[in-house]
Amino acid sequence: MEKILDIVEAIAHEKNISKEHAVEAFQEALINTAKKLTSYTSTFEALIDNDTKTYTVNKVITVVADNDPQLYVEVGREPNIKEIESDSFISLSEAKEFDESIELGDQLKEEFILEDHGRTASANLFRELEYHLQRRVEQDLFEKYREKVGAVMLGTVNRVDAEENTHVEIGELKGIMSLRNRIKGETYKRGDTIRALLRYVSVDPEYGLFLELTRTSPKFLEALMASEVPEIDDGLVEIVNAARIPGERAKIALKTEQMNIDPIGAAVGVKGVRINAVSRELNDENIDCIEFSPIPEVFITRALSPAITQSIKVDADEKKAIINITGDQKAKAIGKSGINIRLASMLTGYTIELNEVEGIAERQVDSSDTSEVAKTTDTSALADLFK
Repeated sequence: MEKILDIVEAIAHEKNISKEHAVEAFQEALINTAKKLTSYTSTFEALIDNDTKTYTVNKVITVVADNDPQLYVEVGREPNIKEIESDSFISLSEAKEFDESIELGDQLKEEFILEDHGRTASANLFRELEYHLQRRVEQDLFEKYREKVGAVMLGTVNRVDAEENTHVEIGELKGIMSLRNRIKGETYKRGDTIRALLRYVSVDPEYGLFLELTRTSPKFLEALMASEVPEIDDGLVEIVNAARIPGERAKIALKTEQMNIDPIGAAVGVKGVRINAVSRELNDENIDCIEFSPIPEVFITRALSPAITQSIKVDADEKKAIINITGDQKAKAIGKSGINIRLASMLTGYTIELNEVEGIAERQVDSSDTSEVAKTTDTSALADLFK
């Protein structure tokens, strides 16, 4: 087994794992091989000398009190369990027979030479080494992608199985997007490039190490907005919350501490170029941008847009809001299939109850909206200009 540490380093480079992790895997392989050649109740340590590129395996026996229960281990299964002497511990009185200076807690070490066990040791060591190196590769991949949870991943569709799970190739791992994590109406075929949010990294007996992807999470909308809107990515505009009914409509609450930045204007972009780019990615999902307010009454009223409310009463403890609204605005507040009020409730965290009152809501005329301004036919004021 000469130059085995050089082989371990070469394998680490090939599998793209750190040298430290490869050495740790080698140490575990040495210990497990020694146990296979002796007893699983034995205790071993593996020491690596990086300068000389050599290793030493020691059997370790700990000195304990004469009546310590660790001196015996249970083996077998019920009802045939029996106790045998442990070869990882030795009683103090027995240890003193070899050396009077030994005390409780001391460790007796004896070198265990794997080469003395011939081909059996070599075969076991390389099997163990292969197994532990693969575990280190998977562990490194797990840590690498766990840090990316919540980020948008770009991948290529490999296949769609019988259960409508979309299998996506992403770097060294495969991603799986289930039917419930896919926007309604979307279909994919082999070779398609898709963007999705990484929900979490998981290990499954069937799929092994894989990434769970989603396109229906509100976090996916937030991540897309951050990628399209520099002010959000830079932290100048903050996304307070987002609510979605995937593929249909979404509401997103924004705020900023910068006096010279309009959060809604920044998110929408010139002629809606930014918000439209996000909408297209979400299968033309309609996105409403709302300016957040720390005052619940104002925030809830804005969240119910485009409906105009008459008055609102909020119970902050019960997280409930009762809104008086006229009959002509009630349908707008509820929205198609109740979508508007559902999104407003999800966005604000309040249960919203509508109370219809008599009257017709008056829409305030925006001075910039010339279509709402009544035209005058009286030109007498201009007469003096032509004298």
